[in-house]
Amino acid sequence: MAAPLSDGERRKQISVRGIAGLGDVAEVRKSFNRHLHFTLVKDRNVATPRDYYFALAHTVRDHLVGRWIRTQQHYYERDPKRIYYLSLEFYMGRTLQNTMVNLGLQNACDEAIYQLGLDLEELEEIEEDAGLGNGGLGRLAACFLDSMATLGLAAYGYGIRYEFGIFNQKIVDGWQVEEADDWLRYGNPWEKARPEYMLPVHFYGRVDHTPEGVKWIDTQVVLAMPYDTPVPGYKNNTVNTMRLWSAKAPNDFNLQEFNVGDYIEAVLDRNLAENISRVLYPNDNFFEGKELRLKQEYFVVAATLQDIIRRFKSSKFGCRDPVRTCFETFPDKVAIQLNDTHPALSIPELMRILVDVEKVDWDKAWEITKRTCAYTNHTVLPEALERWPVSMFEKLLPRHLEIIYALNQMHLDRVAALYPGDVDRLRRMSVIEEGDCKRINMAHLCVIGSHAVNGVARIHSDIVKNSVFKDFYELEPEKFQNKTNGITPRRWLLLCNPGLADVIAEKIGEGFITDLSQLKKLLDFINNETFIRDVAKVKQENKLKFAAYLEEQYKVKINPSSMFDVQVKRIHEYKRQLLNCLHAITLYNRIRRDPSKSFVPRTIMIGGKAAPGYHMAKMIIKLVTSIGEVINNDPYVGDRLKVIFLENYRVSLAEKVIPAADLSQQISTAGTEASGTGNMKFMVNGALTIGTMDGANVEMAEEAGEENLFIFGMRVEDVEALDRQGYNAQEYYERLPELRQAIDQISSGFFSPRDPGCFKDVVNMLMYHDRFKVFADYEAYIKCQGQVDQLFMDPREWTKKVIRNIACSGKFSSDRTITEYAREIWGVEPSATKIPPPNLPRD
Repeated sequence: MAAPLSDGERRKQISVRGIAGLGDVAEVRKSFNRHLHFTLVKDRNVATPRDYYFALAHTVRDHLVGRWIRTQQHYYERDPKRIYYLSLEFYMGRTLQNTMVNLGLQNACDEAIYQLGLDLEELEEIEEDAGLGNGGLGRLAACFLDSMATLGLAAYGYGIRYEFGIFNQKIVDGWQVEEADDWLRYGNPWEKARPEYMLPVHFYGRVDHTPEGVKWIDTQVVLAMPYDTPVPGYKNNTVNTMRLWSAKAPNDFNLQEFNVGDYIEAVLDRNLAENISRVLYPNDNFFEGKELRLKQEYFVVAATLQDIIRRFKSSKFGCRDPVRTCFETFPDKVAIQLNDTHPALSIPELMRILVDVEKVDWDKAWEITKRTCAYTNHTVLPEALERWPVSMFEKLLPRHLEIIYALNQMHLDRVAALYPGDVDRLRRMSVIEEGDCKRINMAHLCVIGSHAVNGVARIHSDIVKNSVFKDFYELEPEKFQNKTNGITPRRWLLLCNPGLADVIAEKIGEGFITDLSQLKKLLDFINNETFIRDVAKVKQENKLKFAAYLEEQYKVKINPSSMFDVQVKRIHEYKRQLLNCLHAITLYNRIRRDPSKSFVPRTIMIGGKAAPGYHMAKMIIKLVTSIGEVINNDPYVGDRLKVIFLENYRVSLAEKVIPAADLSQQISTAGTEASGTGNMKFMVNGALTIGTMDGANVEMAEEAGEENLFIFGMRVEDVEALDRQGYNAQEYYERLPELRQAIDQISSGFFSPRDPGCFKDVVNMLMYHDRFKVFADYEAYIKCQGQVDQLFMDPREWTKKVIRNIACSGKFSSDRTITEYAREIWGVEPSATKIPPPNLPRD
């Protein structure tokens, strides 16, 4: 079979229709050489690949800066309502290629770099991922920033500039080993430090109630230094800002206390303050109640709110003098979106500023706060809900604790008036949870302090209303909304799958890039033989390319005509990687039982990181690698079945594996995955989904037709019924011989001969403590996988289903999601206006 085209060659093909825009190649070359010249210091005139990467990054950045300045001027002149997206995570991945795509520079850069005898793809590979997030929540924030810029919204992302992002995962002896992600080691060409906007953040201290008002005094100060990263919209010359805060110790930090002469010790202790922005907590869907984490949450909120209020008051380009002093119009000019409960302290902090600093009347301040803030809930898992000990607040944020108590009292008085005598309801709805350790329920704080509360898929929003916040929904039903998640088609189609983007553009034009619903037009081509062939060919090329990558990176040889069966996401019991493992073992046993029978060849790929303290997740990784070790080395199996663990799954690896996947596994227990966004990426890239009716799978099945996905297993109501009658894993184990065999093999050490008891915890959990009911869905899952095999043997019918899925994936664009947030929560209208580029006069 012919070698697949490289992305570079593919882009040259695309350029014929200008999808990647051919800018001025000579200009790019000149700029590149100039940057390279100034990068190389006098005593080192041999350029390294990294020098070339930085020269190219700076060349591309030059095209951003003029547009960035002009966009901010445009906002100051028009004074629109500004959107502030607050998130403790922004999982951005790499920036170079995304910027070239959005500025329409990719072809000019490709050609210029080629003329200079370099390879663009090689340079792109040098860039470190900005891994400032754990998984879905942080990646969603990144997609949202792209859409807000593309829709011309005056929006700002605010978060923390972690020095160390999500750890790098190494697999040693089949076990996950964490390595610090020193992503800033060589510098970051995309950020600009803004020391002139550095702000103080206060911790500890005490509260003084004086006749002039409340004062928070004797605090410890940490400085927040902002770093700005440009966020370009797609070909509209809008460049928004992501501002990330880094903690700096003030110059006098700890020196007063150390006046006994230990100056060295005092200076070394500056680290204590700067630790706040040192490292991202690596937990996904799990709450860890550490003081440092609470400090991070308050740090980003306190710095951001000062910045928001400064901008609200001055609101003229380049002007720092306040022109607004009255806060009446604050909610008309400012929308704050809380990405989960991590930035929940925005609510008491805004109250503190309005009441204590700006002297706004308490009731008025509360009305302003509620009209300004909105809250997105991301999970229904109880272990993920943030509940902070009151004692920690008392020490770290004493004034905020007072404000939360006062807000809670107001809230409970209202509930008591509406439901007299219902003490149980008061207990359930309180922001303060009584018990051995009094705790603050941050989700309850978010609900009472916001004018809108949304889930992230229809089924999730229903669960939010009917169970998680049922009492609150009964109190204020008008607050609750659904905003089904989406992904940006720029990164997740155009950038990562140029071949597919090209065959789509050939058929329906390029409008789909900013209006993904136009993919519906592909329904006209489902029976078009040329189109079927083209789509299948692109998939095969992507598979060949990924197979070559795996061989180079992992030294594993895989069969590129096998089914690429992929499950990539954080490792978590609720996502049920264990169900996937049981299927792999079942397939293996079937091949061993009847080696002469014909089997559909499969390469099962599982990837994802386990939180370092999550024992079961780490055991799951060890199990996957151990199963792979046995299956991949069994001569009876040959290349009919391979099990591969994809090490160090991250955004840049997702961009390679997703376009190559045939089958996407989305198999969480119904009612546990809020939405999922990987499911959407696979759908738009031409993989078929095997999944439960959970999260956004439900809406994907609705859009494409349930018969065009492989849906199996319990629905939410079945899970609830099973809970009521009591789930007994033993029954399934005894009734299903293939399941029993698989469990016995794991249990007996068949997959861990050197340590037969290795997986006793996994087996014990599955048999006696499985909250996510793996066995209950096993039979339906195995049967459904049989249907997958059947269809895969008919490539034409398979590809027709693929085309239908792609054609029906338009709903899952983050542009649609953000348009709904804008209109229904923030009260702003997206704009298609193109800001004139820097080389043209402004209107």
